[in-house]
Amino acid sequence: MKYREFGKLGIQGSAFGLGCMRFNGAASGDSIIDEQKAISLIRRAIDGGVTYLDTAYVYLDKTSEIVLGKALQSGYRDRVTIATKMPMEAVHNREEMQALLDEELGKLQTDHIDFYLMHGINREKWEYFKTIGAPQFFDDMKREGKIRYKCFSFHGPYEDFEFILNDWDWDMVQIQYNFMDVENQAGTKGLELAGRLGIPVVIMEGLLGGRLANAPENVQALYDAFPVKRSPVEWAFRWLCNHPQIATVLSGCNEAEQIDDNLRIFDTVEPGIMSDDELKLIDDVRAAYVSRTKIGCTGCRYCMPCPNGVDIPGVFAAWNNKSLYNADPKHDWNMMMIRANDAGADRCIGCGACEAACPQHLGIIEGLQRAWEELRV
Repeated sequence: MKYREFGKLGIQGSAFGLGCMRFNGAASGDSIIDEQKAISLIRRAIDGGVTYLDTAYVYLDKTSEIVLGKALQSGYRDRVTIATKMPMEAVHNREEMQALLDEELGKLQTDHIDFYLMHGINREKWEYFKTIGAPQFFDDMKREGKIRYKCFSFHGPYEDFEFILNDWDWDMVQIQYNFMDVENQAGTKGLELAGRLGIPVVIMEGLLGGRLANAPENVQALYDAFPVKRSPVEWAFRWLCNHPQIATVLSGCNEAEQIDDNLRIFDTVEPGIMSDDELKLIDDVRAAYVSRTKIGCTGCRYCMPCPNGVDIPGVFAAWNNKSLYNADPKHDWNMMMIRANDAGADRCIGCGACEAACPQHLGIIEGLQRAWEELRV
């Protein structure tokens, strides 16, 4: 396992950080989880050298922190750093912030959280956190030793990111970033800004919700034609680790084989490892993806639940699968679940609640209409 510097903090962490949001393939908000399997995967990663573990209060129907806490017993807690998050919608004052933090500490079975993040903020949410005294609360908890580092995860435009990053003395930031998101959200500009400020950056969605793990035909042809053979997953992670500003890349794993593959990949990567020819390959791959993608939904489920019962991420996943992988909607798992639950886009009334919640700022209403026209069979 390669270890990387965490900017101005003067510590190191594993290049591979284990994300705890998608055990069993479940997306955030789902409650189906094989607890013993998840614990085994977490410990397998730690035994392989992983020192950074990322969870959140809301992940897996609020069970992710509980499972992680159980996995870190028997001496595992002393070998790792934990990152978890405070959701804006769950707190309205200092008393509620204190109660939520204490609840998280209890679930995680620890006396401190290493990296404590304000969850998924943009400028509006940051201003809200300031009105309820969150910065002072984080400072106080840091002095008391209940948290070590004050951080935030970000979904929003670059301008918001720049403002927030310069508005307080942050210790770490977590952003969505991959070779398809160089100009989306914080993007490359945000990554480089954090680097100049000495603020370590943790990466989420490095595989864009798993979509970069299985290349469509035109993309795979580019990989196959390159002299050095690597999997799409390895190319994506290799490209990320080429950036010196990145401290840790999060990866959610559902099988032991995925843990082992990530351990192998992250034992071979370091800043500046990509050659000019390899960087050119990724530029070509990006262009090939752009030519096929219908909508940039990552399945984060911030838009859910839909008040009218539409499975928005499911519809978009099926639409992208049809475009990217030529998947037949009759046999697409997402469409089967949509039909079984009567959760199709025909239920959409255009209320806009989903668009207000979407961290990707997608045109969801129009997208649902277009998707349903192509998916109905």
